[in-house]
Amino acid sequence: MTNIIVRMDIQELTQAMHRFVRAQGWYEPDSQRPQTLRNLAISLNLEAAEVLEYFQWDDELKNSAEFAGELADVALYLLQIASLADIDLEQAILDKLEKNYSRKWD
Repeated sequence: MTNIIVRMDIQELTQAMHRFVRAQGWYEPDSQRPQTLRNLAISLNLEAAEVLEYFQWDDELKNSAEFAGELADVALYLLQIASLADIDLEQAILDKLEKNYSRKWD
């Protein structure tokens, strides 16, 4: 199997993420990185904080390739959390967008 991936939808990305996590052995009961919702939520927050580091002392993005990697880390944790919580993330996003359209914004 090649590690080069062209385009995937959200379900395919989720399955690719699960394949990677399984390949690392992180879903195993004796894993030193237990993939619990709690642990993943913490990891998501830590990765999101790394996104902020790119703007800590400057308003301009200096390295978009590295920044893209940090955004990908956030997205991968989000996909995994949604999947393990049995949430259809695509539908949740669509529902939230629809709800936001009906909100009044200040």
